[in-house]
Amino acid sequence: MQKSVRYNEGHALYLSLVARKEGTKRGILSKKTTENSRWNDKYFALYQNVLFYFENDQSTRPSGIYLLEGCTCERVPAPKGATVSKDMVDKQQHYFLVVFGHDGQKPLELRTEEESDCKKWVESIQQASYSDIIIEREVLMQKYIHLVQIMETEKVAANQLRTQLEDQDTEIERLKAEIVLLNKAKERMLPYQTNQEEEDPDIKKIKKVQSFMRGWLCRRKWKIIVQDYICSPHAENMRKRNHIVFNMVEAETEYVCQLSVLVNFFLRPLRMAASSKKPPISHDDVSSIFLNSETIMFLHEIFHQGLKARIANWPTLVLADLFDILLPMLNIYQEFVRNHQYSLQVLANCKQNRDLDKLLKQYEANAACEGRMLETFLTYPMFQIPRYIITLHELLAHTPHEHVERKSLEFAKSKLEELSKMMHDEVSDTENIRKNLAIERMIVEGCDILLDTSQTFVRQGSLIQLPSSSERGMLSKVRLGSLSLRKEGERQCFLFTKHFLVCTRTSGGKLHLLKQGGVLSLIECTLVEELDANDEDYNAGGQGFNHLEFKIVVEPPDGPAFSVVLLAPSRQEKAAWTSDISQCIDNIRCNGLMTSVFEENSKVTVPHMIKSDARLHKDDVDICFSKTLNSCKVPQIRYASVERLLERLTDLRFLSIDFLNTFLHTYRIFTTAAVVMDKLADIYKKPFTSIPVRSLELFFATNQGTWGGEHLNNKSPRLCRKFSSPPPLTIPSRTSSPVHSRKLSLSSPVSSKVGVLDLSTPSSSAANSPTSSHPPSISSPPPNATNLPTVLGDRVPLTESPCRSPSTPRHMRYRQSGGSTGENNRGTMSPASAFAIATAAAGHGSSQGFNNSERTCDKEFIIRRAATNRVLNVLRHWVSKHSQDFEMNSELKVGVMALLEEVLRDPDLLPQERKATGNILSALSQDEQDDAQLKIEDILQTCPKAECFESLSAMELAEQITLLDHIVFRSIPYEEFLGQGWMKLDKSERTPYIMKTSQHFNDMSNLVASQIIAHTDVGSRANSIEKWLAVADICRCLNNYNGVLEITSALNRSAIYRLKKTWAKVCKQTKSLMDRLQKTVSSEGRFKNLRETLKNCNPPCVPYLGMYLTDLAFIEEGTPNFTEEGLVNFSKMRMISHIIREIRQFQGAPYRIEHQAKVTQFLLDKTLVMDEDTLYELSLKIEPRIPPG
Repeated sequence: MQKSVRYNEGHALYLSLVARKEGTKRGILSKKTTENSRWNDKYFALYQNVLFYFENDQSTRPSGIYLLEGCTCERVPAPKGATVSKDMVDKQQHYFLVVFGHDGQKPLELRTEEESDCKKWVESIQQASYSDIIIEREVLMQKYIHLVQIMETEKVAANQLRTQLEDQDTEIERLKAEIVLLNKAKERMLPYQTNQEEEDPDIKKIKKVQSFMRGWLCRRKWKIIVQDYICSPHAENMRKRNHIVFNMVEAETEYVCQLSVLVNFFLRPLRMAASSKKPPISHDDVSSIFLNSETIMFLHEIFHQGLKARIANWPTLVLADLFDILLPMLNIYQEFVRNHQYSLQVLANCKQNRDLDKLLKQYEANAACEGRMLETFLTYPMFQIPRYIITLHELLAHTPHEHVERKSLEFAKSKLEELSKMMHDEVSDTENIRKNLAIERMIVEGCDILLDTSQTFVRQGSLIQLPSSSERGMLSKVRLGSLSLRKEGERQCFLFTKHFLVCTRTSGGKLHLLKQGGVLSLIECTLVEELDANDEDYNAGGQGFNHLEFKIVVEPPDGPAFSVVLLAPSRQEKAAWTSDISQCIDNIRCNGLMTSVFEENSKVTVPHMIKSDARLHKDDVDICFSKTLNSCKVPQIRYASVERLLERLTDLRFLSIDFLNTFLHTYRIFTTAAVVMDKLADIYKKPFTSIPVRSLELFFATNQGTWGGEHLNNKSPRLCRKFSSPPPLTIPSRTSSPVHSRKLSLSSPVSSKVGVLDLSTPSSSAANSPTSSHPPSISSPPPNATNLPTVLGDRVPLTESPCRSPSTPRHMRYRQSGGSTGENNRGTMSPASAFAIATAAAGHGSSQGFNNSERTCDKEFIIRRAATNRVLNVLRHWVSKHSQDFEMNSELKVGVMALLEEVLRDPDLLPQERKATGNILSALSQDEQDDAQLKIEDILQTCPKAECFESLSAMELAEQITLLDHIVFRSIPYEEFLGQGWMKLDKSERTPYIMKTSQHFNDMSNLVASQIIAHTDVGSRANSIEKWLAVADICRCLNNYNGVLEITSALNRSAIYRLKKTWAKVCKQTKSLMDRLQKTVSSEGRFKNLRETLKNCNPPCVPYLGMYLTDLAFIEEGTPNFTEEGLVNFSKMRMISHIIREIRQFQGAPYRIEHQAKVTQFLLDKTLVMDEDTLYELSLKIEPRIPPG
């Protein structure tokens, strides 16, 4: 079929005249227009394979031409929403559709009033399409190609046979000549034969020895050849390949046996039991438990027989054809995997029947089961597909590239991976629906939001709800911290992608939603991770709960705002809850912006678009992904170039909190703060030229015709929505606990209708600057404007709009001209539009510029708002959680403030964005106020009279040691943990605070040892050891494990440990206490016990810094920062970031311990500290060595 047609207007007019006179079929038909979906009567004429249509039967010039070659025509039923005029009510219409074979050409919809006329038109058009001739031509062409191939093969075979015959004739002539020569030589040798028979015996021996040597040399040569091959890499690969195949056969044999046991010892007996008079189980339950396991067994028995047949033909092992047969039938695993969890639930429910439980135990006691339960056998098929993938991966690793099976095995592996991914997705979706329904059934009142299939379950757990400020005034302070409040305030919380449920649990296990705040829509919520000192809820959360509380501020559109304060059981639980809630809020914001773009262009939902975009997880030359998913359910980055990392940081589709934390913690390793700031500034100032094409394509690629080829028609306006970008953010002063607030407010009224904006070409300099006084826009055409056909390639500049002046504000350029349009379109409004209107009241009122109800936006405006939202999100996170960057880099601070001031000057800035920008700017503008933070320098400046050790209590010593340790620990900036600077020659300059921490640890340990050695009396030394161990135990209770290790390491020094007489005076309880403390902080198993203790403890806490430094050194030495291709090893950055994040969590929680100068003066007194040599000399002096014998 021809790909293109050269158009000649004169020729077309001539053919139209011939069609009107001599056409195969002519008549009046109703044609459906594409602009407004109306039916218009046209005069159609069919000539050969060309269909002309005219305005009426008197027109001489055709209105359009259709080339019917390759098309299909068929009758279709009347559309459901078809509207008919009054004169057509009594007439039945007959519809038919012409579908063209050309890409991108829309089908032609026609209708007639007579059924016979409709059939004739369909037959005529079908005949004119030449489809039968085209099919016949393709069949003949295939036969012709096949015959040509056969002829070529026969020619090659004939030439080979002819060559062989010629060679054989030549060989026959040569052999004949040799025979003649041999006969002549034989005749000459006949006289000497008698002499030959009497040959000398020695000569015979010599010939025998020569023959033996020739044979030995030949065998030796072959042995060397065989040995060389055995030692070759090819033979090694073949041996490994054969070993893998043999293991696969053994595994398949075992798997078939497992399936046979499942079917023969469980499935079939239970079927018989279900048919008995008193069945312990029903047939439906048997089918639900075992699913299609019997079919799977039959399939693998056939596959196993094929494998055994291949093994019988060893060493020729051809497996690809077996996998080709197996692959199409593996789809039966989808049903089994999808319903596996449900089958286990059914089995658990059925086991409550004692008769069935007894029967199953009888089956499981069979020797063939080998003590395994039914659940074990039901789980085996779940791992078979991944096992095949691993086996094929190992086979390919030892299969040469030129091997005959290489491509077939690669194809089988790719198909199995696709099937595995599909099964994983189906399991995830099915389990999510079942999880939602299970939770909905547990709630007594029911919950309609859980019936939404797009509502994905995230996490659940038990939290304690603290009373609000109004309720707290009626409660006593004693009750506020008592166990009764914890018991009464316990809530069962469920987090979904769009909602947060707070329930109370009854004694019977049922759940009841709270009357107020039971169902929180995340789109109306603001998350406050740390309560500020000025917060009205701070008094309950900040005192006595170790900063384990967080607050959710709810601003419903139809009611007053309220807050929900929740208390987590541990800091890990709090971090998990707040991270997941903030991620859900950020995703809703992004999805809201994207929905406004895609809603009119595609029927595909936004999450599915992101999930199906292969570029988000497809390896490239400058990026490589791992199989682990991040918080956005997208594969994590393993290696990437700096450009791709910056691109992912500014990707408008999503913002992963994990990625952002990792990037901001480690960007100094592979780039600079100035580069990051330049990228953020470019994204804000020039989003259409700076945002990566990969990110923008998702916004524009769904419907190319909508952007460039749609008519600016005021009769069919399209809805335009506005989504507000960043919401009010609260970033407190650095003197108080940091407040990390995230909020989403999508106020999206459908306020006007505008024509489609063409974003395919840049408009002008004003389009690239959001701070320009003339932002680019496009206005609606006047009511009397005619339809202007848009031709590809002829773009109308955005700035050339005759309907507005350059100074017209944006909210006036898009004002709706009539009030009835919104009423007419109310019934056809999409779900996203209705959702936007329902949440419009959640936005804050606009006091600057214009009202939200009057604002509307085109797609350019949405992209700009999304870009601004992303930039402010990154800056908000950077300023609030990484403020040290700006304290140590004044240029960076000035650059960020300049960018934020430029954002504030943007006339199109939304009120929420303006407030967020102001909050970030005010946080940066605050002066350093460290008065509340006590430092070691301040302690050293105070010089009170030092107390002696005996006059200080163990509690005072432990508290002040903990205070000093935490002050030193929290002063370490996190950039010192990068680059392993504490192990370099210039470590004092590169990591001064880590060196101070190490020196403080050594000084405290030396002080403990020196104080013990200073006593000359054995009893005093023993009492001193017991007191220091009591101090260490109190430090453990205060979560100061650094202090515990300072004391235990001092007691384990050789100068102290060798004092046998002193340790003999120490009581057994103290020795047992020391063993427990040493076990807690022991370095065995990479501080296994200490890690477990830190995992379960709540801050404030002082961990042992050496443990983290060891982990960082292990990561730095084990993996490089960059790959051989120059890509950043982002997996390494992620591991480093996780360690730094844990350190910063402990640094951020302060102790509420009052400073006692008399105690710290004793602890920091350097005159009491002895060096190692002096300690050992005094140890030998007070307890000399016992001479041997």
